[in-house]
Amino acid sequence: MKKNFTDLALLLLRLGFGGFMLTHGIPKLNKLSNASEFPDPLGIGGLPSLILCLIGEVLAPILIIIGFKTKWAAIPATITMLVAAFVVHAQDDLATKEHALLYAIAFIVIFLAGPGKLSFDKI
Repeated sequence: MKKNFTDLALLLLRLGFGGFMLTHGIPKLNKLSNASEFPDPLGIGGLPSLILCLIGEVLAPILIIIGFKTKWAAIPATITMLVAAFVVHAQDDLATKEHALLYAIAFIVIFLAGPGKLSFDKI
């Protein structure tokens, strides 16, 4: 008898990458009190950069974890990681970019595969 664990695998992917992304995003909430000192890699200002970063590293991962509007949430999470890899760490070696690229790949997979049956999107 063959069992299909695709939905469980998608849940683990969402929980793992979404949860670990929160460990990067939640500490950035403290920077809201002094957002002008936040890096501005896109030239739009410290506060707008911080807000976009928090969307990609806090709000989107929470939505991904619970599986609500998952495909839409995977987009800002992916973009945030691509900016981190190719703009913020543009001059760094591959080892430094690796974490951001792994997150980006995982969020692209979540976007392409969807959240699976174990999510609010499928209830």
